[in-house]
Amino acid sequence: MSEMGHFKFSNKVLAIPLFAMIVIWCVYWVELILGVNFNEMGVMPRTLLGLRGVVFSPFIHGSLEHLYNNTIPLAILLTALWYFYKDVAWKVVVYGIILSGLITWLIGRTSYHIGASGLIYVLASFIFFKGIFSSHFRLVALSLIVVFIYGSMLWYIFPVKEGMSWEGHLAGFLTGLFLAKMVKARIPPTKKYEWEKEDFKEEDDLFLQHFDENGNFRELPIEEEFQEEESFKYNYIFKKSSKSDSDR
Repeated sequence: MSEMGHFKFSNKVLAIPLFAMIVIWCVYWVELILGVNFNEMGVMPRTLLGLRGVVFSPFIHGSLEHLYNNTIPLAILLTALWYFYKDVAWKVVVYGIILSGLITWLIGRTSYHIGASGLIYVLASFIFFKGIFSSHFRLVALSLIVVFIYGSMLWYIFPVKEGMSWEGHLAGFLTGLFLAKMVKARIPPTKKYEWEKEDFKEEDDLFLQHFDENGNFRELPIEEEFQEEESFKYNYIFKKSSKSDSDR
């Protein structure tokens, strides 16, 4: 598949991130309207009931600020995922939620862990490492953009801020790295120039022939082709007509 065919815009690139934002905002709106708190549906480490948070926790947020801080990164990273890795996007999201949730359940403090930040770390980690592993220039460029925008997120996989689930961040980061290594995504072949091919011979290259063994530029002799003109010989036969005496 060519690059143009692989990196192709579709409605899913915008529709799925928009749907994800609508869902998490609707969940928070329902909490406000009904006056309920869904925090107990989050991940409670090492408890059987807390396992339900593996699925539900990405949709639950403790405050408006928490929700706002997760909305924009989630939208941007989901858009990038569906544009550059559309063939494995659902696999990354589903496996990312489950694996990061389970790791949080194993290593987390005895507290409810909620929010989409674990999934955000999955996406950021996957996009970064997958681009580096692929060595494709566009995907490597995407990895550098992710580092430039969200590189500061790396600090929050450590317990540097009170009340923040650094365990969920660490779980998401490790899950993204694992998925980048294990999930096989289709990468378009990079166009190779003639001089990059294995069967390339320098002596046959017209450009390199302009340089001598010392690297000095030289003009190649112009070979003139002379086309021999074909000579034609014309033979004229003159035949004198004879008339009989009766025609005179």
